[in-house]
Amino acid sequence: MKKNRTYLAQALLCASILALSTSCKKEEAIQEKLNADSDLAVTATATGREFTLLPDATGRLAIDNSAGTYKAGDIINLKGTIKVLQISNMSGSASAPIVVRNLAGNTVTIGNPAWNGGAYGVACVFWNCHYIRFGGQSGQSSVIISGSTAAAKASYYDLQLGNKTDNIEVSNLTIQNGGNGIVAKTDPVKGDASTAYPNTTMMNLKIHDVLIKNTTNEAMYIGHTATYWDLTANAPYYGSTSAMTSGHQYVQPVIWRNVKIYNNTCKDIGLDGIQTAAIDQLEVYNNEVTNWALQRDGYHNGGILIGGRTTNTNVHDNWVHDGWGEMLQFYGSGENGATHIINNNLFSKNQGEGLSIRGTANAVVRITNNTIAWTKGNSLRLNGSTGMKTAQIISNNAFIRPINGVTTITVRNYIYAEVGAIFTEGTGSVVNKKFPTVQSAKVDINNYYLPMAGSQMGNAGYRKK
Repeated sequence: MKKNRTYLAQALLCASILALSTSCKKEEAIQEKLNADSDLAVTATATGREFTLLPDATGRLAIDNSAGTYKAGDIINLKGTIKVLQISNMSGSASAPIVVRNLAGNTVTIGNPAWNGGAYGVACVFWNCHYIRFGGQSGQSSVIISGSTAAAKASYYDLQLGNKTDNIEVSNLTIQNGGNGIVAKTDPVKGDASTAYPNTTMMNLKIHDVLIKNTTNEAMYIGHTATYWDLTANAPYYGSTSAMTSGHQYVQPVIWRNVKIYNNTCKDIGLDGIQTAAIDQLEVYNNEVTNWALQRDGYHNGGILIGGRTTNTNVHDNWVHDGWGEMLQFYGSGENGATHIINNNLFSKNQGEGLSIRGTANAVVRITNNTIAWTKGNSLRLNGSTGMKTAQIISNNAFIRPINGVTTITVRNYIYAEVGAIFTEGTGSVVNKKFPTVQSAKVDINNYYLPMAGSQMGNAGYRKK
């Protein structure tokens, strides 16, 4: 970010290869533990089609529903302190999902804060599960996933949605500590064609009303970041198809379709806040992301990240503020006429660029009615290096105090276009408003940067709904 971000593609490649290789090994380890623990004993008391389940003497609760014990419409109530919750091969239906929640009147804590490497490096995992609703029935404090706080905490998953788990709703949780807050993706597996796209598409994910705090890595890691997967080397591949290694077998990771991430709070996060990739029909809205990128890692520093292989995205009504890095990063694709919208968000007060837009396949982003204020770098940066050559549409935004409000601010500090990127700005009633200082904008920084009496902002910028 600090070097005009022209280095980002190569740097991300190297960093992502390391991260994803580690991720693949972790998913293999999770699968091994699921297989090994499929016969763990649980205490079950059936009341109609409600079941109350407790962990075993070691604190583990493993539910393998291969035999179909739990049926569509059933409710599974969790009780007690659970070190590891493993749920596999469980399916409800579209009209009658299986509900997994806390027992009424009880707070359930899941996870092992003392974990420092070895087995059970995940607090809660859903593996090959479908049509599930998971969360607290009495607010965010009724189910608490509490991850590792030990030296190896970066390798710990708090909540894992793996092995084609889809049609799932996650809500009303607190997730804290550990490495990654929520990880929702499927790694390709050699010999299993169902783990590759387009053979499988994971459908329908909702994550809402979740508090995620103090994670060492990303708060959310939603969708697979690899462009291709080299099954022979068991590693991600980001290069061109013409440069693929002869004799190696490559596939594309499975994508998500119809993902909604809303009403969440992510704070005090080590890397990216809400990171997404490989998703068609993505909506991210009404979230608050603050104090992210605590590791000060220039390659993982987005408040909200709309990553590669994303199409038809809509980012609106979010508040991203007081962090380090970039408040929003966009790497989405314009393939098949995909549309992308960034509308009515408040991006305020951070230690890097405001928005960084670097799409592929001539992606066009409509950037409208946002307030981007108090940035260390430029308000909005457009980069055409990866094939984003069509004009971006930028209108009715409020750009306030870029470049730390230095004495001399040029028009390029509000919208900076490089490496072939171009844009069109709104005119008339949808013209962008640009102010070198907060004082000249006449906005209330303690009230979502809304215009005060005498402000020339007009109807431009963010409005809280």
